[in-house]
Amino acid sequence: MHRRFKDPAMTAALLSPWIITLCVFWIYPLIYALVLSFSQYSTLNNTFTFIGAQNYSAVLQSDSFWQALRNTLIFTVGTVPLTTCFALALAVALQRRGARFSSIMRASYFMPSVTSLVVIALIFYVLYAREGYVNALASMMGMPHPERGWLQEPSTALASIMAMDVWISTGYYMVLFLAGMEAIPKDLYESAELNGATRWQQFYRITLPMLRSTLLFVIVINTIKSFQIFVEVYVMTKGGPVGSTMTLVYDVYVHAFDRFDAMGYACALAYVIFVILLLLSFVQMRVLRTREV
Repeated sequence: MHRRFKDPAMTAALLSPWIITLCVFWIYPLIYALVLSFSQYSTLNNTFTFIGAQNYSAVLQSDSFWQALRNTLIFTVGTVPLTTCFALALAVALQRRGARFSSIMRASYFMPSVTSLVVIALIFYVLYAREGYVNALASMMGMPHPERGWLQEPSTALASIMAMDVWISTGYYMVLFLAGMEAIPKDLYESAELNGATRWQQFYRITLPMLRSTLLFVIVINTIKSFQIFVEVYVMTKGGPVGSTMTLVYDVYVHAFDRFDAMGYACALAYVIFVILLLLSFVQMRVLRTREV
């Protein structure tokens, strides 16, 4: 017989590992970073000087911030729609009845998203090199290509990382769409088919409306992930060439760990990124939210 547990002390004891982890690794760093953002802090000599909102003012007046914001927005706008469309198209194709090798295909598409990002970045670094496979293939096909390599030209470096990111992420969001499609009642498709609806009409009238909540979730988390791009830039370009791949999170890293007297600036920049993501997520949820009937 089920008994409700009402001992507050035991409840607190059972929850304490999670609460302690949350406080130590999430709440405390957030508060400490907020305090540092209003100070000039040097990690070399551990000096702390309160300077008010000067770090935030410096962020908004910094050319590197606006360049990083521009690159991050280009990256986000260029990858989120493509990744979402490709993931949805793959999910629809694999969800069809009678699709051959469906399980193998799902696993193969999902594999890049669970593979080490550092390993993938190193592989693509070689592929994009001057003597890499991409240049060799383009040369064989008579297509124009950067002689110094795709990551060495300001006009192609960011686009090359974007293409890699789309390839990595598509499989993960495909799985999310497949999970959403599994929750759609099959009776709806059977009724639509009996009424002569084509596959496109079934997709547009049934699948898309029923996937609105999943679509919103995918777009929001994909936007947040795109704004947090760091590993690819750190491994492949270090923000170059000429700052063409400098992103917001990499800019935080540069100021926090390359310039040991700019930790306060880096914390202020991190909170500016947090506010930008908060506003973007709010707008996306307002525009794409599911209205309950």
